[in-house]
Amino acid sequence: MDAALIAPATTTASAAQAPQHMQALERANLVRLARAELKRSIASGDIDASEVVRECPWETESMAIAELLGSQRRWGRTRVRKFLLPLALNENKRLGTLTSRQRLLLATELAAKRSGERTAVLV
Repeated sequence: MDAALIAPATTTASAAQAPQHMQALERANLVRLARAELKRSIASGDIDASEVVRECPWETESMAIAELLGSQRRWGRTRVRKFLLPLALNENKRLGTLTSRQRLLLATELAAKRSGERTAVLV
């Protein structure tokens, strides 16, 4: 068997020639690694979750809201659910599918929660 067929795609030129499933796997690994780094940064306090919601970087477009919120220190499933309930947002909703109004509302509430104050929820 030819070694070129077995070797993983490492360059963009060879990635274009790689089978589609290998390209998808490579993309999935990039997203997974980028999300892991982002979640570590949020947990350590280097990045605020409200900033991530506002900016919505490429790695978070298909990420569930609960996954992002749960990456904060001391935020578990119950806290995420209780936080999202008055905002009328489903925990499984993807960040990339939020409307600008929903994104602003979520970011504002996260920033307020972090600073210790609660703003009125406008629906």
